[in-house]
Amino acid sequence: MNGVEGEVWQTVQALNRSWTEGKGELLDEYFHDKMVAITPTTGERIEGKEDCVAAWKAFADTATIRFWEELEPKVTLFGDAAVVTYYFKIAFDMCGESISLRGRDMFTMIYENGRWLAVADHFSPYQQ
Repeated sequence: MNGVEGEVWQTVQALNRSWTEGKGELLDEYFHDKMVAITPTTGERIEGKEDCVAAWKAFADTATIRFWEELEPKVTLFGDAAVVTYYFKIAFDMCGESISLRGRDMFTMIYENGRWLAVADHFSPYQQ
């Protein structure tokens, strides 16, 4: 990836590094005020930057993340918007258990005020 697609992908990678490397407070820099997320851990959508940051940070603060990898990224541009999809592998310890998962993630990003921001995320684990 190069150009704008590469810039979008680098933003998503930086966003992921913030929560996987114990710097969840930095998510505030990557989430739009109107961010919305659909996750496998709750039946309701998570709405707004503040609640999304809190949800990601709560997971990162509760789990000890041992491994994170993004695979096969694809960035599709739509003017000042982009859809980013990729697969991931994660291994973490939580509540005395060691857990390894594979999953898929889809971010919708917008370009606003000179930077790319996440406005929507939907991720889910899958079995192999």
